[in-house]
Amino acid sequence: MKLKITFGLSILILSYFLNCFAMPAKKAEFGDQFYPGRKEELSLFLDELLEKPVVHPVPGDILVLISPHAGYGYSGSTAAYGYKLIKGKPYKTIVILGTSHHKLFTGAAVYPRGEFETSLGRLKIDDEFCKSLVGKDRIIFGDESAFANEHSVEVQLPFLQKIFPDSSSKKIVPVIIGDCSLSACEKIAQLFIEAIGGRKDVLLVVSTDLYHGYDLKEAEQADALTLELIKKMDYEGLYYALRDEKAQACGGFAAVIALNIAKETGYDKVEVLKHTNSALVTGNNSNGQWTVGYASIVIYNPEGGRMLNEEQRKRLLKIARESIDTYLRTGKKMELDENDLVLRQEMGAFVTLNIGGELRGCIGNLSSTQPLYLTVRDMAVEAAVDDPRFPALTLAGLKDVEIEISVLSPLKRVDSAERIELGKHGVLVRKGYQSGVFLPQVATETGWSKEEFLDNLCAHKAGLARDAWKDKKTELYIFEAEVFSEGLMNK
Repeated sequence: MKLKITFGLSILILSYFLNCFAMPAKKAEFGDQFYPGRKEELSLFLDELLEKPVVHPVPGDILVLISPHAGYGYSGSTAAYGYKLIKGKPYKTIVILGTSHHKLFTGAAVYPRGEFETSLGRLKIDDEFCKSLVGKDRIIFGDESAFANEHSVEVQLPFLQKIFPDSSSKKIVPVIIGDCSLSACEKIAQLFIEAIGGRKDVLLVVSTDLYHGYDLKEAEQADALTLELIKKMDYEGLYYALRDEKAQACGGFAAVIALNIAKETGYDKVEVLKHTNSALVTGNNSNGQWTVGYASIVIYNPEGGRMLNEEQRKRLLKIARESIDTYLRTGKKMELDENDLVLRQEMGAFVTLNIGGELRGCIGNLSSTQPLYLTVRDMAVEAAVDDPRFPALTLAGLKDVEIEISVLSPLKRVDSAERIELGKHGVLVRKGYQSGVFLPQVATETGWSKEEFLDNLCAHKAGLARDAWKDKKTELYIFEAEVFSEGLMNK
C-alpha cells in the first residue's frame, strides 16, 4: 500500500511540474481589430475573400509567399490571391517571417514552442525546427516577448487555418525579424537553409506591407522599385534600397532573407499575383491621405527547386577529385573542414566514376550521419578503390576519370509503385534483410519501362524475385537526386 501511495504521489508531482513548465498557447491579440474576432464571422469573411480571386497555378514548387499584414478590410483581398494559390499544397512546416513594429532588437526572434491560437483553433509550433535554429551564432534566439502586441505574424494565421483545415498536419515557425545588417540577413538565411535541408514541404510566408506615406505618386514609384527588385531576386539591391528609403516594405528585411534563401536553393521564378494600395481599395485616392501598398507574390521553381547552388556543386566535385588523389598518393583520407552550412548538412550521396562514358565505379549512402562534404570524400575514395566490380583505380588512371555526384533527398515510403515517377525518383526496395537501390538516372540511361526498372531492381540489386515489388510485404521507398558531373559543370 505504501508503494502504491508513493508511486501515485510521484505521478501527481510529475504532472504538476510538467504543467508548470508547459508553455500555454499564445492567445490572439488582434481579433476585432485587424480581422473579425468571432469564429463564425471570421470563417465567413475568409470564405468571401478566398472566393473572389482568379488565380492560375504555377508549375513546380512554391517556396515563398509574400503577403500583406494590414487589416483584412484593406489588404485581405490581396492576401487572398496567394493563399488561394497555395491551398491544398502538401506543406508540413510553415515559417512565418514577420517584422517588429514596436520592439527594437537585432537579429531574428523565434517563438520556440507551444501553440498559437485564434478563434478558428490552434496551430502547433514545430519545436524541432525552432530548436535547430535557436542559439546558433546568437543571431537567431528564442524570445516570446517579441510577439507581444505584434500583429505581423498573427494576421497570417487565420488564412492558414482556413486553407489548411486539417491543421494537425501543419506546424508553424513564428519568427520576428528585427534590425539587421546585410551580412546578418545572409547569415540568418543560411541558418534557415541548413534547417530546411532537402525538404520540399516547407513554406516561407513573408509578412509585409509596402509603401507607407501620403503621396500617391511616391507610392507608385516606391512600390514599382520594390517589386522590380523582388522580381529580379536582387536581395542585395533590395536591402540597400530599403536602407536608402528608395524602396519601402515594413517587413523588408524578412523579404531580403527569403529572397536569399530562395536564390540559394534554386527557386528563382517570381509571380506578382496582385498589387494595390489602400487608396485604390477604399476609393479615397486624393493626395494627402495615408496610403499603404499591398502585394501578394510567390517565388517558385518550375522544376521543384535545388538543394545545391553552382558553387556548392563545384566544391563537392573538387573535394571528390582531391580526396581520390590524396588517398592514391598517401593511403590516407584527406583532412578538410567546410564552413558552408549546406555542405555541413547530413545528406546521402553517391559518387560515380566514368571513363570514356563507361562506368568505372559507384558507391554511396542513402543517408548519412556525417556532413555531406565528408560523405562525398569517403564515397569518392570507396568508388575508386572498393567497388567490387572493378579493380582499384591507379593514380595514373585518375586523369581519365569523370566524376559524377548524386546528392539525395530524404527517403519517403510509398504504398504503391504508381507513386514512382521514372527519371525523377530513385527507388529503394526492401524485403526482410534484402534490399537494393537504383538512382533516378538509371531509368533514363536504360530506357526501361517502370515494370522493367522494378523487375531489375528486385532481381539484380536486392536478390529478390523479379516481381517482388508487387508483394505487399515488400517496402518501396522513393527519393530524388541532384545529379551533376565535371563534364556538365565545365561546359
